[in-house]
Amino acid sequence: MKIALVDSGIGLLPAAAAVRRLRPDADLVISSDPDGMPWGPRTPEDLTQRALLAAEAAAAQRPDALIVACNTASVHSLPTLRARLEPQLPVIGTVPAIKPAAAGGGPVAIWATPATTGSPYQRGLIRKFADGVDVTEVPCPGLADAVEQADESAIDTAIAAAAALTPPGVNAVVLGCTHYELVAGRIRAALQEPGQPPLAFHGSAGAVAAQALRRVDVPAQPDAEPTGSLTVLLSGRESALPGPALNYAEGRLLGQLSTAR
Repeated sequence: MKIALVDSGIGLLPAAAAVRRLRPDADLVISSDPDGMPWGPRTPEDLTQRALLAAEAAAAQRPDALIVACNTASVHSLPTLRARLEPQLPVIGTVPAIKPAAAGGGPVAIWATPATTGSPYQRGLIRKFADGVDVTEVPCPGLADAVEQADESAIDTAIAAAAALTPPGVNAVVLGCTHYELVAGRIRAALQEPGQPPLAFHGSAGAVAAQALRRVDVPAQPDAEPTGSLTVLLSGRESALPGPALNYAEGRLLGQLSTAR
C-alpha cells in the first residue's frame, strides 16, 4: 500500500507521521512545492494550479490514496483535484477539527492563518458545527512560515502574539493549519493556565490518516512490520527530506524510513 500527501511545505509531516504510526508497512510519498510556496497569499486559481502540479507529481508514483494535507488547498483546490484524479485515485481533504472541539461545549479558540481567520469557509464551519458555542478566531501571522523554516525565535514570537489574542478560560484549541501541529506542545505551554485542567487540542492529522485507510479499505495495523519506504518530491524533483523537517519529531520519524528507488 502506498499513501501520498501534498502540501506547500512541511505541514504534511503530521499526517504523514500519523499514517506511518497506523500502518508502518505503508510506503509514503510526500510532495511539496518549495518553488511555489507559500500558497496562502496566492489567488485561489493560482493556488489550485500549484496544488495540482504537486498532486500530479505524487500521482505519478501510483499511490493508492492522496491526502491534501493543507487546509487552504483543501478549501480552494479539492474540487479540481478530485475532478482530475478520482475515481482512480481517492483524494482526502483536510478540514479544521471544529466539530470535535465544539462537542465539549466551549469556549473554543481556533488558531489559523490570517487568510483563513474570518473567511467564509471557516465561518461556515463554525455555524454548522459550533452553533451556540463560544468560539474565538485567532489569527496567527507568521507562524506557519516560522515553522516551515524551523526558526525558533520567530516561532516563539508568533505563538506569543497569538496567545495574547486568545481569551482566558478556553478549554479547547483547534489547530487550523497543518503546520501548527508540529509545534502543538509549544502552543500548549503558551496557553495552559496554572491550576486549570489540561487544554484539549484538536488537529486533523489523525483523522485524515484514518480516512485515507478507510478509502483504500485497509485496517489500521500499528504493529505491522515497519517495512514502508519514503519518497520525497520537492516541486516534482526527487530529493531528501528538507533540513528543517528534521527539527520536528514527525520529520525525524519519517527520516528513519528507507528511500524508495
